[in-house]
Order: sequence, then structure tokens, then C-alpha cells
Amino acid sequence: MAVCVSCTRDVLLLGGKSLFTLPRRCASDEAMLCMRRCVSMKQLKQIHSRMIRSGLDSDQLLVRKMIELCSTYGELDYAAAVFDQVSEPDTFTWNTMIRVYNIGGRCRSALMLYNLIICQGVQPDKFTFPFAVKACVDCLLLDKAKEIHGTAMKLGLWKDMFLWNTVMDCYLKCGDLSSGRKVFDKMPVRNVVSWTIMVAGLVDSGDLDDARRVFEQMPERNVVTWSVMIDGYVQSQLPEDAFELLRRMQLENVRPNEFTLVSLLRASSDLESLKLGGWIHDFALKNGLEIGVFLGTALIDMYSKCGSLAGAKRVFEMMRSRSVATWNTMITSLGVHGFADEALDLFSVMEKAGPRPDAITFVAVLSACVNIHNFNEGYTFFKRMIERYGITPVREHYDCMIELRRWAKILHGCELGEDVPLGDGTSSLSSSCPNGVSIDGEPGLKSLNVALYPSTDQTKSFMWDAG
Repeated sequence: MAVCVSCTRDVLLLGGKSLFTLPRRCASDEAMLCMRRCVSMKQLKQIHSRMIRSGLDSDQLLVRKMIELCSTYGELDYAAAVFDQVSEPDTFTWNTMIRVYNIGGRCRSALMLYNLIICQGVQPDKFTFPFAVKACVDCLLLDKAKEIHGTAMKLGLWKDMFLWNTVMDCYLKCGDLSSGRKVFDKMPVRNVVSWTIMVAGLVDSGDLDDARRVFEQMPERNVVTWSVMIDGYVQSQLPEDAFELLRRMQLENVRPNEFTLVSLLRASSDLESLKLGGWIHDFALKNGLEIGVFLGTALIDMYSKCGSLAGAKRVFEMMRSRSVATWNTMITSLGVHGFADEALDLFSVMEKAGPRPDAITFVAVLSACVNIHNFNEGYTFFKRMIERYGITPVREHYDCMIELRRWAKILHGCELGEDVPLGDGTSSLSSSCPNGVSIDGEPGLKSLNVALYPSTDQTKSFMWDAG
């Protein structure tokens, strides 16, 4: 096709500034260059429109790049629309769409595409099957994984190590330890990934002894293998064994990574050893490991559980970026150590400048209110959780509210009344309190409407327990 590239060019803008220009009709190399420079879904759609105008919407190299970028921006439906415009996708394009569905959490859509490949007689390749098996892992469809495995073997892919590893990982994660072990035993060649997958599967199944036996048989181990085994001991509440393995790891000159250290910080917390936890922190700093969100949050938790709130604060303050888990851990730590007012102040800062609070955040906040016996403020937060953030209360939230009601009764002599019908089939909790403490009216507990709770049974349970 003869494509005109001398037409009037449109300017794509980023923040009001020219990022690059794109002709109304473009050649494939220009479209690819523009996609590589693209920084938003809006720009990508502009590029796509020019591709359609230039007859490039069936150029499968460009289509694959377009689909991958759509995935980056979370636009899976648009990616699917781009894919559907290709009359005869090649295997690479099918694989790209399946992979994008996997990344986007749409495992069933990925498997539907795999089924279409088989039904339409498209020749799958060595990448198609691992992508399809990965979808089976995400959907926990063990039988489908076995079907895909069988098809791959019939097509002569029994030598492909990547496929073997993916299938074994699927069986183990779906809970079929026997099938996973058979795949491991039948592998013509194993690499360190194969051995690590087997060790991880045994660790996850709780068979630490067998996991350690396989671990000791490995011809070589990498940091991932060591980390998996160490984490297995930590999860099984065997922190001494975890540190014993760390010593061996160092003797073999394998450098721990962030994931190794996070597991060891949990082991330090289990041992209540501030000395060990502090040593791990020093190790990370001396070896140039960045105190990012994952490691930083673990350090805060360790310092708090080992009794050093000051250490937890120092880590929190030095972190450049913080996740919701980081904020939750720090707020919880302040509340546990008796600084409930400071915990609530930090929550206010989080609301203004941090990530959006989640259900765990409000457990920490309500627990802080319990610690200072502040019913009115607790109810305010409880109501805000539901109405502003759309979070459905869970048992831990109810427990905090029950405890707050009991403290209101103890401290202020409140007489808790019967459930009062609201006239719409729901009910409320009412009380009469002296000393200016309002539970029936704002800002206290005006009503706990059944509509605020996920089910009538939970509401009844809440009211029964509180009485």
C-alpha cells in the first residue's frame, strides 16, 4: 500500500507542550515510533485513529504493540477491540492477547481465547501453552490445565523446559502435589527454576522436611531458592531454623535480597529480638539495599513488635514512598504503644496526603478510639468509613464499636435501651446517657442502621453482642 507521509501533521500535546507530531496518514515505522513515545491512553487512541486511516490497523506488529500499551493503561476492553479488528491474527498476536488478559486478571477470557485458537485450527506455539496454563493457575482450573498439558505433549513440546516449569507450578499451586511431583520427576532436564518451584510447592503444602530434602539435593541454588526455604521456616514459626539457614547462605556467598530480609524481620519479631532486627536493618543499609515500601513496612512492623516505637517512627519518616500498608502499620503501631491521639493525627495526614484508606486502616483507627475510650469520635470514623469510602464493615470493625459502647456505658453510666424500630424494617441502638454524652444523637451513635451493614444477620449479631 502506498502511504502518504507528507500530509498535514497533527501535534500531540503533553501538559500543553508538543511531545511529537503525527501525520494524518502515516507509515508503519512512524506509527511505531509514536507509540514508543506515547504517554497516555488519549494519545494512544489518536495514534490508533491514524493507523486506521492509513490502513495499518491490520499490521500485526503494530497491533501487538497497541495491545500491550492498552494493557499498560488498564484498557483491556480497548485492547480486545483492537485485536478483534484483525481478520486473521497470527499466533504471536493471539499469544499477546492471552498474555494481556492474564496480566489484567481476566483468566477466563484468556482461556476462551486459547479455546478459540484450538477450535479455529490456529497452530499454537511453545508460548501459547504456558500463557494458557498461567490462566488456569489464576482461575484454579486444574482439569483444564491437565487438558492443555496433554495437548502440548501431543504436539511434541515435551522438551520445552519453560512449559514443564509452568505446568509443574500450576499443579502445585492448585494443590495437586502428586501431579506436580510427577512432572518434576519426569523432566528430562531441570534448571534452578525447576528445583525452586518444587521447593516452593512443598513449602506451601506445609511439608518442610521434604522441602528441605529437595533443597539439599539441588546442584545449585540462587537467592530465590534460599529465600523460599527461609520464608517456609518463618511461616511455620521456626525462626531459629530461618536464621540457621541465613548463616549457611552467607557461608556460600549468596547475598540476601529484599525478600530474604523481610522474612528474617518477621522471624526477629517472632523471637522478639530487637538486636536481630536491628542487625538486619544495618545489613540492608550497608549493602545498599533501598528501604522501599516492602522492606520499609516490614522494618516498621518489626520495630513496633520488638518494643521500639522510636525505631518504627524513624523508618516511617525516612521512607520516600509509602503504601497503604505502610500507613496502616504505623497507625497500628502508634495505637498499640498507647499513642492513640497521635495515631488519629497520622490518619488525618493520610487522608490529606497519603493513599486511600482501606478496611485495615479503619480497624487501626477504631482500635485507637477504643484505647482512649472515645465513643463519639469512633462512631464518626465508623460512619465516614461507610459513607465516604464505601467500605463494608467486617467483624473487626463491629468488635471495636461494641467495645466503644461498653466503655460509654462504664464511663458515663449509659443505660442501653432496646432496639428501636425505624419504621422501615430496620432497627437502631438507643441509649440514654448523663454527663452530656450523646449516644442516641449526633455526634454519638444516632443509629446503626441495618442498611449500613452487609447483612441482617451481622447486624443482629452486633446488637446481641453489645447488649
